[in-house]
Amino acid sequence: MGAIASSFAWTNTCANMNNNKGSALFGSKASRKIESRSAWAEGRGVVDDSSSSSSSGDGGFATVVGGGRIGGLLSSGDSTLLGRGDSISSENEGTPILIATRNDSLDSIVNECPDNRKKDLVFLQNGYLDGFLEEKGLMDNTQVLLYLSVPAKGVDPVDGVTAVNPEGLTAATGVHAQAFADRLASLGLKCNVVTPEEYRPAMFEKLIWISTYMLVGTAKECKSVGEAGSQHKELVEQVINELLSAVTAKEGVQFAEGAIERLAAYTDVVADFPCAVKEFEWRNQYFYNLGEEACSTHNSLLKECEEKEFIGFSLP
Repeated sequence: MGAIASSFAWTNTCANMNNNKGSALFGSKASRKIESRSAWAEGRGVVDDSSSSSSSGDGGFATVVGGGRIGGLLSSGDSTLLGRGDSISSENEGTPILIATRNDSLDSIVNECPDNRKKDLVFLQNGYLDGFLEEKGLMDNTQVLLYLSVPAKGVDPVDGVTAVNPEGLTAATGVHAQAFADRLASLGLKCNVVTPEEYRPAMFEKLIWISTYMLVGTAKECKSVGEAGSQHKELVEQVINELLSAVTAKEGVQFAEGAIERLAAYTDVVADFPCAVKEFEWRNQYFYNLGEEACSTHNSLLKECEEKEFIGFSLP
């Protein structure tokens, strides 16, 4: 979504926040977002300690690629915002390059990135990126599971803080993980810095969330993920359990108990988000390719969507 949807149109914008005027503006913005974050958490019975745990800095300089909702949010502070047609500089080596674009833009971004900066690329996209990152030799790059949504550009974000996970669900791993967490903290948002071993099951859980709720909601003609979770609870849980088992069998990944509860609690936070099966090759195709025996319910729902012409592509 920016959360769940990292899909943002690029703009021909370059933003450099500097001098005292820029710092003051950023500081006031951060304060307002922290206050808004606290009020939001209080209304949901979630303990929010973002004001005490937020970093006093913004994680240092960053290049942000993509000027949509998430890119606009992340470009607060000391940053350069790149839009369509802009190029990543070979300078500022060792500082993060936050990619806030659709998955289908990744190939050109990586190919056109100067070689000395490729290690600084930070991937924020939803979905299964392992195949792409392996092909590009970037499996060790910083990755982020972004559990937050920005309903509209310039609107305060909704953080992935739930009653089950008051520490937040957003997670980052890699060399620039702490800098990214600091940048979010300065906006009153939470991010857990984790090891690659901790990140992997968390990545698959988010892939399962977006592949399940969106699919069930689309197949059953739900208006939102919240409706899918409430009106088709048993089916949602059946698919989640199926996909958890399939990933464990295929990848050897072990999931902590309570995955269904964690994902349901996050759904409550973003309950109004509309359902759609999209970016198939980055999301549901991972499970579809595991076959009928491993993912029978998931795959039958995909075929149901195809038969009803609820998806804009043909299944392979």
